Amino acid sequence: MSKDTIIKNVTLVNEGQLRVADLLIKDQFIDKIGNVHPTENSLVIDGSGKYLFPGIIDGQVHFRDPGLTHKGDFYTESRAAIAGGVTSVIDMPNTVPNVLSIELLEQKHQIAAEKSLVNYSSFLGVNADNIDTVIQTDTSNLIGVSDDGLYFTKKGNLLADNPAILEKLFANCQSIIAIHAEKEKLVEENERIFREKYGEDVPIEFHPIIRSAQGCFEASKDAIALATKHNARLHILHLSTEAETHLFRNDIPLTQKRITTEVSVHHLWFSDVDYKRLGNLIKWNPAIKTEKDKEGLLKALLDDRIDIITTDHAPHSLEEKQKPYFQAMSGAPIVQHSLNIMLEFYKQGKISLEKIAEKMCHNPAILYHIANRGFIREGYFADLTLVDLDKPWIVSQDNILYKCGWSPLLGTTFQTKVVQTFVNGGLIYDNGHFNESVKGQLLALKPRR
Repeated sequence: MSKDTIIKNVTLVNEGQLRVADLLIKDQFIDKIGNVHPTENSLVIDGSGKYLFPGIIDGQVHFRDPGLTHKGDFYTESRAAIAGGVTSVIDMPNTVPNVLSIELLEQKHQIAAEKSLVNYSSFLGVNADNIDTVIQTDTSNLIGVSDDGLYFTKKGNLLADNPAILEKLFANCQSIIAIHAEKEKLVEENERIFREKYGEDVPIEFHPIIRSAQGCFEASKDAIALATKHNARLHILHLSTEAETHLFRNDIPLTQKRITTEVSVHHLWFSDVDYKRLGNLIKWNPAIKTEKDKEGLLKALLDDRIDIITTDHAPHSLEEKQKPYFQAMSGAPIVQHSLNIMLEFYKQGKISLEKIAEKMCHNPAILYHIANRGFIREGYFADLTLVDLDKPWIVSQDNILYKCGWSPLLGTTFQTKVVQTFVNGGLIYDNGHFNESVKGQLLALKPRR
């Protein structure tokens, strides 16, 4: 018989409140919240002075499995995620092959079932090549469809630059449509201008000018107009500009929104002043932009125009990042450190613990209709993250768990530390030690109304 787990005297961060209580985990689930008395069959954890969050649900990662596993895979990246308090992820379709069919989606989920320590789901990819198949498929039971990352495969794969295809999708698709909102034609014109001036090795400081705020704003504005016309369910991925935040509503609850968005932690943490120090290591698409954009994104997160926080975790080898500008890959690993970043903002007085739980745990579950996760509730899966808010540590080569072996946060001091992470009731991460005997589960969805 497996032991029950009791976390005693811990501060629960849940549904807008901080509350000191005991929590009983029985099998995979939260069995009781309140005053729990240990028995002989109990593992007791002293949570005094520590804070218990629902497990983080990261709505956008690139774990690179299958086909790009020299960068990362479901085992290595889920291990890093667990150490950062992330218990569930949604993976993007730009693996090799691109996930453009239900068969390939199921194959990917089978890989995750065998390797992932966190719970998982994946977007079905959509582009001009498979649009007709997608709209003829019952996608209502999928987490969503997305074009994100598919532009790496070939030009013309960004839906934001294909209004006819986008409108066709909005008119017929039954699931969430999550898009990368940049105008590829504007990007290409800017690339031409800077290539003529600098050749292949454009200074990285020009990245947010090449992948401009204008290109992001116009793409988001046009996509929102089309989605509104068809009452489609649109989610704009990784918002990067202050201007775009004004396109979104905060006068209705998330459960009623048809148009939603997110911010990735790197767009809150870095700004264009960091290019000089970090170079291509912080080359992301869409680009990290100005301090004004960074501040505007945080403001929109706090006032609920932005609905969730993600990472867009996208590992590449260091060799791939150190190439000249046009050859250097976009994206970086960050899933291990996303909660630490947000807790650093808490330490700076910029966000509350309750708001962090809302944007990283509750709202992803609501937005993607994930069943029985994202909250600390009796009967829900025991996906939980125990945090010490006064345990400083430094990101070093010795504690980076990404397969690619590097981080743009190297040398950063964080004031808080994830000490334990539970997935489906199991203590999977315990102060640097892993229990890899149990794998994560495919995220089950609630029926969509």
